[in-house]
Amino acid sequence: MDREDTGLASHPSAERIGFARLTTMAFEGADLRPLRDQLIGRLADGSASAGEGLDLSLIIQLLGDKQTGMAIQAEVLAYHQLYRSPCSSQAPKLRVLALAAAIDMGGNTPIEFLLENSGIELQTLYVVAGIDLPIPLPEHDVAIVIASDSEECVEALRKIDAMAPRWPRRLLNSPRFVRNLDRDKLYGLLQGCAGLEIPATLSVARAELTSMAQSTDLSAIATGLKFPVIVRPRGSHAGVGLVKVDDGAALAQYLAGRPEQAFFVSRFVDYSSADGLYRKYRAVFIDGKPYACHMAIADRWDIWYLNAGMAFSEEKREEEARFMRDFDHDFAFRHRAALAAVANRVGLDYFTIDCAENKSGELLIFEADNTAVVHNMDSPVVFPYKAPQMRKIFDAFAAMLSRAAPKREQAA
Repeated sequence: MDREDTGLASHPSAERIGFARLTTMAFEGADLRPLRDQLIGRLADGSASAGEGLDLSLIIQLLGDKQTGMAIQAEVLAYHQLYRSPCSSQAPKLRVLALAAAIDMGGNTPIEFLLENSGIELQTLYVVAGIDLPIPLPEHDVAIVIASDSEECVEALRKIDAMAPRWPRRLLNSPRFVRNLDRDKLYGLLQGCAGLEIPATLSVARAELTSMAQSTDLSAIATGLKFPVIVRPRGSHAGVGLVKVDDGAALAQYLAGRPEQAFFVSRFVDYSSADGLYRKYRAVFIDGKPYACHMAIADRWDIWYLNAGMAFSEEKREEEARFMRDFDHDFAFRHRAALAAVANRVGLDYFTIDCAENKSGELLIFEADNTAVVHNMDSPVVFPYKAPQMRKIFDAFAAMLSRAAPKREQAA
């Protein structure tokens, strides 16, 4: 089908403070409560714009009240779906349309961070239940799917995929590829790659886990599976509910404290280095090429950047700086075949991986994601090496968007 089947037209978009600015304020310790109260007052007297309503939803989530924030978001998105983020240029050189799902603040790609100082205009179209995508679509030069592979995004991805053959511009991060990123599906996608280890991740119902805890036999879940194992609630992120259990008693105790009905289970891999520390890496793929994003070092296996204490150790920061500086001819070179296989099999234009190296020196994959936060919020005094690396990533992302856009549509 040709592009005239959907077409493009000007649509009213609501202006907002935006995800990047509000999240940066929270990250830097700003008190968001006065702004929250101001926006609540405007919402109460009916003077709030749709953009202010969506900003209020995010602020409330940042302050820790997810349920109220999501309720406000649902109310706002029911009557307006298109939003414009702040742009660093009065005359944008490119127009990007991001396709988002109505999910919590961590469920869509935080694309604003990638474009914050790019001079590229970003509009976000929320694909919500009960409302069709607009035809003609909002004007744009290139579109990108930012919804994640989660249960809450299934319907949004389905709607986008249904229209994808008629999309009037290049559509990046195809929803069909996004749907391969959940932990159990990623294992099926990447297993068998030379030089790469990815532990089998299985989706297991609560009743099945309860039975396994009582019998201490995990072979009914998967052949060869045995303690210790990693367990987490299905759909959880940022380490919520993530544990290593060493036996059936520990598994039973874990389940007694969790209300969820579905879990992911995978075997535990000891990826500690010779010095006893664990090193976890994040790389971002842009148009097939990997870039160093960060490195976390800790004395615990369940590591992510914020619990690694990187800001308090000059030695750790020096090692992270070397990782970034030497990435192309060191880490990425050592794992070039495995990284190329990951880029090819995942198939997305933009995504991240969290990974390590196993004791055999292979690339150990924990997860792949299109919604991980890639940002430049860290202190340039404490982390002087980060800003140049983040600029390299942001420039590569902007360049990919520019290549994907029709040249005749770009402003001079």
